Amino acid sequence: MRSETIEHGRKKREVFTFLILAVLIWPFIAVGVVAGWGFIIWMYYLFTGPPGPV
Repeated sequence: MRSETIEHGRKKREVFTFLILAVLIWPFIAVGVVAGWGFIIWMYYLFTGPPGPV
């Protein structure tokens, strides 16, 4: 009986951790990666000029 309650509590913690990761943390990481990539491209064009024939 005791091992079932421990297992149930562990499963609840795992679901809670998954929801925190899936709903709060990963969206911020994804937005940060895309924004960072855009910033890198913007700085690259600032120093090298736009692509294409001049």
